[in-house]
Amino acid sequence: MKIGIIISTNEPETVWNAFRFGVTSVKAGHEVNVFLYGKGVESEEIKSTFDIKEQIDIFCKNGGKILVCEGCLQMRPKTKSKVCVIGHQKDLLEIVEKSDKILTFG
Repeated sequence: MKIGIIISTNEPETVWNAFRFGVTSVKAGHEVNVFLYGKGVESEEIKSTFDIKEQIDIFCKNGGKILVCEGCLQMRPKTKSKVCVIGHQKDLLEIVEKSDKILTFG
């Protein structure tokens, strides 16, 4: 199954759970694409008791793909991401069109 996950929050527990679900999904053999949108572009920098960076690393090592909204990055004056490919609205649309299921966390 192709699963699309849209994360549009920087709330630590929600982001952590979204990536935990992503890890579970890729380990089960599903193709998973995450799109970080709005406040979600801050995901890799969140500091909390929830180890989000660990979940992101596991997700990527198991074949998960992460795109980050370029416009949302620029609004926070950031220009790049350490683990994500820069994405645009057309990439989000492609994820939605090609996914069997879409989950949103936000």
